[in-house]
Order: sequence, then C-alpha cells, then structure tokens
Amino acid sequence: MSATRAGYLAILCLLLLSLILAWQPNAQAAVVNASQAAELKNRFRIDHMVDHLTLVIQRSYGSAPVVVILPDGSKWYSNRHPQTVKWVDGIAADMIYIEKPMPGPWQLLGSVVEGSTIKKLSALDIAVQPLPQPLYQGERLKVTARLLGDSLTMRMPGLEYMVEWTARFTSEHLPTDDNFATGTIIVGAYKDNGELLDEVPDDGIFTGSHNLQQPTGHYVLNVTARNNIFEREYVMPFELSPQPITVKMVPNSDPLKGIWQIQLTVDESVVKLAETHFEFDLVGPAGLLLPITLQTMTSADQILYLPKVTEFGSYRVKGSAVSTTVDGREIVLNLPEMFFNLVEPPAPPPSVEELAEKAAIQAEIEEKVAKDDAMFWIITINGVLFFVGIIGLVIWRKKQTLAKAMAAAEERLKQNPVNEDKPKDSILESVDLDDIDLSMPDDKN
Repeated sequence: MSATRAGYLAILCLLLLSLILAWQPNAQAAVVNASQAAELKNRFRIDHMVDHLTLVIQRSYGSAPVVVILPDGSKWYSNRHPQTVKWVDGIAADMIYIEKPMPGPWQLLGSVVEGSTIKKLSALDIAVQPLPQPLYQGERLKVTARLLGDSLTMRMPGLEYMVEWTARFTSEHLPTDDNFATGTIIVGAYKDNGELLDEVPDDGIFTGSHNLQQPTGHYVLNVTARNNIFEREYVMPFELSPQPITVKMVPNSDPLKGIWQIQLTVDESVVKLAETHFEFDLVGPAGLLLPITLQTMTSADQILYLPKVTEFGSYRVKGSAVSTTVDGREIVLNLPEMFFNLVEPPAPPPSVEELAEKAAIQAEIEEKVAKDDAMFWIITINGVLFFVGIIGLVIWRKKQTLAKAMAAAEERLKQNPVNEDKPKDSILESVDLDDIDLSMPDDKN
C-alpha cells in the first residue's frame, strides 16, 4: 500500500509541476515557434543577429494592408514607412522587406487569416524548370517555376498578384541561324491561377507556355521574377531546332474538282514513326469546320487526302502533330497553317442564238430609251414655248392698252386747249401715268 501511495504522490507532484510551468510566460514562449504568428496573436520576435528579412503575411481576400508595430511602439503603413523598407501589398497578402530590423517583439494589426503563419525569410530566390533540348519550333511546351523562401517553395493565396514573371528569348546573332536578325522577344509569362496549363491555383507552382513560333537558331532564355521588393533572374542558353515533321499542301492538278491533298514527311532519325499522329481542322466558307485525324503513318512520306469540298471560296487547314522523340520525350507540335481556294469555273461561251437574243433585247432596250428621251425633249420644248407665248401675249396686250391710253390723253388735250407756249411733250409728261387704266379693255367696248 505504501508503494501505491508513493506512486500517487509522484503523479500529483508531476501535475503540480506542470501547472507551475504553465503559469511561467518564459517557459510558454520557449515552446512556441517564433513563426507561428496565429498562436501569439500576430506577434513575433526578431533577434539582434538578423541583418535583413522579408515578411510574407497572408490576409483576408480584399482586406487592407496590415499595420506593423515595432518594438519601440512606432508604426509602419504600406504607404508610410522608412526608405530602407520595401512594401508590396496584394489583394490577399503583404510582402515587406526590412533592412537591419530592430531587435525585439514585433506585432501586426490587420485581417491576418486565422491559422496562417508569418513567413520570416532571409533569402528569396526562384527555381525555373530548364528548357528541354532539343527544342522544336512550334512546340507546345509546359514549363514551371517556383518562388523560394529560404530554399523552400512559397505557397500563399494571392502570391501571383505580387510577383511579375516574364520570359524572353534573346538571339545570339549567329550568321548561320535563321534568327540572326532577331532581337529580344517576350515569349510568355508564368501564372499560378489554375487556368490554361496551370494545374492548381495558389499551389506555389507557376506555369508558363512559351511562344515557340520563332525563327530557328541559338537563343538565351531569360526568366525574370520581380516586384518592388526583389528581382531575380534565370538565364539559360538553348537552341530552337526546325520541326522534325513537315506538312505541305500539294497543288491540285485540277482545282475545279475540289479534291486536295497534304504531303506529310516525318524525320525518323528524330521521332518515332509508329508514335506519330496527326489532327487537322478544315475550315471553309458557310461555317464549314471538319476535323480530320490520321492515327497511323504507314511510311515516312505519306499523302493525306482531304474530303471533297463543294462550296466555292477560300479554305484553311490548321493542325497539330503528337509524337515521341527517339530519346523518349513526348512532344506536341503546332503545324503551320495551309490554304487553298476552290474557284468557280468560268461560264461557257454563249451560242449564236443566245447572242442574237441578247442583241435583240439590247436593241429593244435602246429603242425604248431613245423614245423616252425624244418624248421628254418634245414635252420640255413645247412647255417652254407655251410659257414664252403666254408671256409675250401679256406684254403685247399691256403695250396695246398703254397706246390706247396715250391716244385718249391726246384727244382730251385737243378738246381742252392749253397754253400754246408749253411744249406738247411737257403736257404729256404732266399726265399722271398712275391715273391711266392699263387693265384689259372690255370686249363690249
């Protein structure tokens, strides 16, 4: 019994010791990892040996940037902080670079996501997947890149909006290459949004799809990740090789038949013929879209006959090829587009009867036009003459009336003698012409 009691006493002592340790703040702080900000109410400590660091803070989507409270009680804001501090605020995170941070306890105020951690990074870098070699012109290529914090992949919602990725090709200007005159070309970017070739959004893996429709030759790949805080660069020389598969539209001997064909050529020293497959789309007028597939190649040089077309107009053939290189790499090639036209055949020459009928119709039309023109001028001229005659008649009647009025005035002068010394013309001038009635005389008078 004494042994049992001793065991109970030992257990009780251990429990009391645990309670005592729980009441000691220093013991509690020693157990919690400094990066677990959620457990310390967004508080963390920076020791005196840190020369610089980058804080990456996850916030609620669309919330305002955090406020940083320093050990001395001073505050930093995203738009107000020392020049030695660089701050990038995204829609769901903050990235803050601090040069020679003040040692001691720091605190954050803001909508920090519950359960998240504050990443304190002393080194930022990028890891870019190198381009495969050989790399072919027009190849559809999926490449990835990652942002590293202290050699670990950074993963956080909204990180894509805080880092700008750019991929460039720069020609090495070798005289024997097709890209001799090509300069620097932006060929793509890297995204972590779950769209296009990117598999999962916000998983820390940025996916890019470079545009390889460039002249062949030697290039230097330059991938840059940057924002206001940092800029990292990845450089790789590579060669863009010609496609090992060629397609060519064969000229049709009779373009009126609507049957066209494509010459397919596969370089068996580069890709495996048995694992080479083609897919085309025939696009034409009236909304024509016809898929064409060739799964089995019987020889390295093969003719693919297109379906017969009947609508007159322009046609376009676009397609891709999937294959496997001799060293086992799976490739997808976007093939160059091809075009052809189905022209409408010329009409046959008209017969003698058709020519005579057309001539008769044309003569009838011309005769009708001539009659219409003659009738128009006859009516026009007669109308003009009619109006001219009416105007002349009116003027003549006015003159007759004026002459009668003048004769009547002279008759009155004869009947009523006046001063003989006054000239006759002056007497006539004294007659007020406004008193003379110039209206048409009544037929009865």
